[in-house]
Amino acid sequence: MLYFDYCATTPIDNRVLSLMIELGERVFGNPSSVHQFGQEARGTIDKARRQLSNAINCQPKEIIFTSGGTEANNIVLWNVLHEKKKHVILSAIEHPSISKTISLLANWGIEYTIIPVDSFGIVNPDSVRKAIRNDTGLVTVMFVNNETGTIEPIREISQLCLEREIYFHSDGVQALGKIPVDVRSLNVTSMSFSAHKLYGPKGVGALYLCEGTRLNPLVIGGSQEGNFRAGTENVPGIAGFGLAAELAIAILKTEKDRLRKLEQHFLECLTENIPNLTINGHQEHRVPGVINITFPDVPGDDLLMNLDLNGIAVSSGSACSSGTLKPSEVLKAMGISDRLNRRTIRISFGRYTRKSDVHVLAEAVVKYIQQLKKVNALSETHA
Repeated sequence: MLYFDYCATTPIDNRVLSLMIELGERVFGNPSSVHQFGQEARGTIDKARRQLSNAINCQPKEIIFTSGGTEANNIVLWNVLHEKKKHVILSAIEHPSISKTISLLANWGIEYTIIPVDSFGIVNPDSVRKAIRNDTGLVTVMFVNNETGTIEPIREISQLCLEREIYFHSDGVQALGKIPVDVRSLNVTSMSFSAHKLYGPKGVGALYLCEGTRLNPLVIGGSQEGNFRAGTENVPGIAGFGLAAELAIAILKTEKDRLRKLEQHFLECLTENIPNLTINGHQEHRVPGVINITFPDVPGDDLLMNLDLNGIAVSSGSACSSGTLKPSEVLKAMGISDRLNRRTIRISFGRYTRKSDVHVLAEAVVKYIQQLKKVNALSETHA
């Protein structure tokens, strides 16, 4: 089975898994306990906090560990209920953990403005500036889009918010481990992350929160995570996240270059045989190894199914919405018609993707598109 859906999730790195197994067997104390067992667990978490803070250039105390990127996003969004300014600005391509939560919060008096994107899926900072009101309390724009890999102009947007003293949050789940993430340089108030997107465990995430920022906890109980997130910590998972972040940053540049070459090889193989395909998203401002591609003559679900039956895994879009027949909201926001939307797949390469794998994928895509085109032509003839 060949795997090309690294945006959905990544296989856990063996080094990370080994560490988690060891800690699961040996470090079982409650991190809140004062005895040696508890303090060993606390020290393990502290190390992971340092590893993650080093990866994104912040202080360890500015890291809040969570159950994932979704919870990290929700902590920030639900906090708006406690603020005086209750207007939120978000982009049209946000992850459901943001867009659906904001829609729900409208039931409690939260107002929001959705900023459009251009045909490349990029937010215009000037659109954000024009949408800001006197009661705007939060702006949230993702760093890297999970379907197209497009990188948003976070630094420019954060500067607008900084000038007006508005809380600026960014979903960085698809950025960490793929491109440099420097929260100091980006000037974000907060940013969310998820371990399973960079070869760490599922069920573990983090929220960067700039020191001095007021935030009410979403999960109430004990005083864990600096009183920002109650509940006994998942020590092996957090340790796995810390190590995964450290390992990803160590090979960031070489991996970025390698994935770019794989992507180039794949597209060269495809375009020789399928001249009318379209690559969606910005071709320069994007992370390497993420290809959102439209084949206008073939339904995406049919292509995905044929590939899957023959041992090749790709995606029809976001993993959080796959399995449905609805067109991608991200592609719709980019102005792509429903017809072409449904003829689009997402291919994402990762750490364990090899050139030979990519060659097999390209040959299979060409083969099944040619087959499906014949089937569709026969169907139209007999219709």
